[in-house]
Amino acid sequence: MRIQINIEKQYDEIEVHIYANEYNVQIEQLMKQLKKNEVNVIDGYRDNEIHMLKTNEIYCIYAEGIKVFFQTEEEEFESKRRVYELEQLLGDKFVRVNKSTLVNLSKITSIQLGPLGSTQLFLENKISIVVSRNYLKKLKHAVGIGGN
Repeated sequence: MRIQINIEKQYDEIEVHIYANEYNVQIEQLMKQLKKNEVNVIDGYRDNEIHMLKTNEIYCIYAEGIKVFFQTEEEEFESKRRVYELEQLLGDKFVRVNKSTLVNLSKITSIQLGPLGSTQLFLENKISIVVSRNYLKKLKHAVGIGGN
């Protein structure tokens, strides 16, 4: 294995590129090592208290005006971060479904394709969320369902 590191001021965050002629055990181990740094707990705020929320208990993240909220099964907590920051921080556990909403992939129970291209998804806590046409393809790819 050859490792090359480039330090340049133009990068805002770390990028990792892997070049190989096939996917093998060594790459799998490397991927697991890189993913160990995934965020499993995040800070949510309610009533002048800071709550440490497990990311797998968050159903969706949405913006309402200038505020951003975490929706758990029964409660809402405010975030001090913006939606795009949370999208980057939480990685592939969450997917953007419209301009202001991220959903936890593991909490999706169904996706309903309606007339005239309208799409809604339903979460385990019975909440429905409108999926924008601009994000439908990304959603389908994230959940592993085919085509356009």
